[in-house]
Amino acid sequence: VAGKHDYDLVVIGGGSGGLACSKEGTKWGLGGTCVNVGCIPKKLMHQAALLGTAVKDAQRYGWQISGTVSHDWATMAEAVQNYVKSLNWGHRVQLQDKKVTYLNLKGTLVDKHTIRGLSKAGKETILTAKNIVLATGGRPKYPSNVPGAMEHGITTCSHSDVALECAGFLTGIGLDTTVMVRTIALRGFDQQMAGLVTDHLESYGTRFEWKSVPTRVEKLSSGALKVTWTNTQTGCEHSDTFDSLLWAVGRAPETKALGLDKLGVQISKETGKIIVGPDESSSLPNIYAFGDIGEGRPELTPTAIKAGRLLAHRLAGRSSELMNYDNVATTVFTPLEYGCVGLSEEEAEKRHGKDGIEVYHAFYKPLEFTVAQRDSSQCYIKVICERAGHQKILGLHFLGPNAGEVLQGFSLALQCGATYRQLMQTVGIHPTSAEELVKINITKRSGLDPTVTGC
Repeated sequence: VAGKHDYDLVVIGGGSGGLACSKEGTKWGLGGTCVNVGCIPKKLMHQAALLGTAVKDAQRYGWQISGTVSHDWATMAEAVQNYVKSLNWGHRVQLQDKKVTYLNLKGTLVDKHTIRGLSKAGKETILTAKNIVLATGGRPKYPSNVPGAMEHGITTCSHSDVALECAGFLTGIGLDTTVMVRTIALRGFDQQMAGLVTDHLESYGTRFEWKSVPTRVEKLSSGALKVTWTNTQTGCEHSDTFDSLLWAVGRAPETKALGLDKLGVQISKETGKIIVGPDESSSLPNIYAFGDIGEGRPELTPTAIKAGRLLAHRLAGRSSELMNYDNVATTVFTPLEYGCVGLSEEEAEKRHGKDGIEVYHAFYKPLEFTVAQRDSSQCYIKVICERAGHQKILGLHFLGPNAGEVLQGFSLALQCGATYRQLMQTVGIHPTSAEELVKINITKRSGLDPTVTGC
């Protein structure tokens, strides 16, 4: 508590970034989207589906499994929710330990130093702060132009990547799942890799309705949902019935309720997000924003956490370090995982020209797929480099088991300016899928078959 204000810093938002910022110096429970309805429950349900595949593989490895193996949704859901509740409680305890005052209020800015907080019961609290940090993230969107969308559908926390992840684990636990795609899958990701991801999902049993736009949703007397859609290529109308409907059409930033327009905080007209500088500052010098609410920032939990910590350090005068948003690795947890860091092939080509890049690639077979007789035709690696000199690595893409674990280490290499030459000087760990990255030697330009042979 400081000087003429109640607080040195007030953080509005109890998600990953807001918690990280407040501990250094929501509508969901504490933890925000990631903990409650995002990364954590999603990865646990992804694991449930992987275990189902492992049970099938186990029989080829000699395990004797009698009777039918089935999945019980209620058991999984309860276990996941119990873990999420433990994280909510853990965050609350950490705030107490760090002497952070936690107020479960909906915050609105009155002026650049004053916040009005409203409790669920309607009780008002006024707070003043030297600095205010906005980390309110986003809320799932519904397609408001589709009749029945809100009444009969549920939402997930994001867009194309989460849509495919949900479809993957739902298929994996034995549910008949269809994905409707308006244009392309995994917008913003490398499109060759996106194509392999959806190819694998289709071979895994997920159905796709491509180039399709929903037009209405109706609830039938049986309780089933009738979804009608139009194929944008043919113009034909189609319909089918489903038990559940999940919208994954992006998130809207939680900016409208904050009262920013009255204060003159600049907001992007296109996205509704807050326009921020390299130091996360808004157009008002003592109001900062980061995470999903910041214009042009990646919608990723780890970037919000790191940005929040660094901002707290700067505000406390402990450091002047800015968040580096380049070469942030991420993974899409589809049944066959896709991890990437750096540029897509399309973006590298746009920045350096087709003749300015060299693309090394390989189709490989994970050792654990061999005895299990699993199809590995989508297991693929791509390393995009500058063509000149030591060939600085611009982007690295990996489709296969444990992609997130593989990519974390390679993302450090890209932060350090790794080159193709250094990659070739690295000795692989045998036998692993990750070692295929340090053996990669066939270029797309050569036209040679990139399939790895031998062990």
